[in-house]
Amino acid sequence: MSAVFLILNKMIGTGIFSTPSGVFLASGSVGISILLWILGGVLSLTGLSVFLEFGLAIPKSGGEKNYLERVYKQPKYLITCVFLGQMILLGFSAGNSLAFGRYVLFAAGVDFPSERSSRIVAVLCITFVVLVHGLRPAIGTKLFNALGIFKVIVLVLVVIVGFAALLGWLPIENPGNFEDAFENSGFGGGTYNYATAILRIVYSYRGWENANYVLSELENPRHTLAVAAPLAIGGVMILYVLANVAYFAVIPKYEIAHSGVIVAGLFFRRVFGDSAGARMLPLFVALSNLGNVMVVAYAHARVNYEFGKEGILPFSDFFAKLNKHGAPASGLFLHWFVTCLVLTIPPPGEAYEFIIDLNTYPSAWINALVAGGLIYLQYSKHEQWTSPFHSYLPITLAYLLSNFFLMYMPLVKIPGQEGHPGFAMAGFGMGCLLMGALYWVVWSIVLPRLGGYRIVDEIVIDEDGNESVRYLKVEN
Repeated sequence: MSAVFLILNKMIGTGIFSTPSGVFLASGSVGISILLWILGGVLSLTGLSVFLEFGLAIPKSGGEKNYLERVYKQPKYLITCVFLGQMILLGFSAGNSLAFGRYVLFAAGVDFPSERSSRIVAVLCITFVVLVHGLRPAIGTKLFNALGIFKVIVLVLVVIVGFAALLGWLPIENPGNFEDAFENSGFGGGTYNYATAILRIVYSYRGWENANYVLSELENPRHTLAVAAPLAIGGVMILYVLANVAYFAVIPKYEIAHSGVIVAGLFFRRVFGDSAGARMLPLFVALSNLGNVMVVAYAHARVNYEFGKEGILPFSDFFAKLNKHGAPASGLFLHWFVTCLVLTIPPPGEAYEFIIDLNTYPSAWINALVAGGLIYLQYSKHEQWTSPFHSYLPITLAYLLSNFFLMYMPLVKIPGQEGHPGFAMAGFGMGCLLMGALYWVVWSIVLPRLGGYRIVDEIVIDEDGNESVRYLKVEN
């Protein structure tokens, strides 16, 4: 159950409470909008198929790191350092921490919270999360389980209320959105707009791979992942689609497309009235953000711990330790430190939002490398690849192509928009991967030559029979 909520909490953030309006504005049709949400869920399931095959074959913490290392063995250690660059530089929780700060202040009665006060609350949020996970890890797990249950209850409530409205059981006017559902509403449509809508939906589904980062923490990891991941992703897909149906059952199309208020706010306002809707929504979204911060910190701290155990991080001995509570306190500290840097140093405005969204582009490259690597393993007999689960070629290809799409879209200039922020995001995102490659040059080539040693990898088998790699310095 904890594995289910580890995935649910990362997937269900602010997206389902805000993205449907942008998706509808881009698609221009109620029916096409819902079909696109179904397509987004199917694309997530193709990714799950790839990660299940890898995760059940290599049931240890680290996620993509382990899968990339299994495929891309030459140049030695390069792919590990590239992934290290992404996880350390871009694996922060600043976005959801800041959203938590803004919504908490708004729920407390601050109609226009300042950037400074929002960031202060965000720093308190990530500090609280890290302290709980570090000092009381069992309580941290129970808390993100509880927040996961809360998110599901909120979405189920939205679905129930929406279908009650659809059946005419509520005293609200029927907006008639499902009459000629596939008729264009006078805006949106076209290849570019559909692609934009899919991009937003795919981002709303992100997080389905979260359990793969902590497989070593799971009891009977192969069985747990095989059950928990499909259950969580399938459940989120159903809830997302039905929540969109509920929104269209309550809110007129014009209001969904053109109101500046997020769609869930309109939904609660029409059903419960202005005051109740205004009070409920910010609290719901803030708790949703807190759940996301908790599971991201939990998972990324363990990836940092794996890097430390292997000896690839600077000061690896520091990051390779568990505290007396069995928590990777040093890995949590690194996650906290990078998140706080992002929350406190950049100036407010577009530049800050740009930094928050940087991780989306390099993630597509990493996932494409994982999918392509799986195809290589399956069709290379000398690799002797086996796994309890098999991802069929059409499914893996669909996931690979979807990541090519995510890599291509930011490079397309938006019609009528000045500048090219998407191209800048792609450039900076790839720069973080190149920083990992530069670290590889220094760590594996320059320093060994200057220090008169070489890096060797040693296979370590723990008491449970799980294999891991450790990188050691050996004198020439």
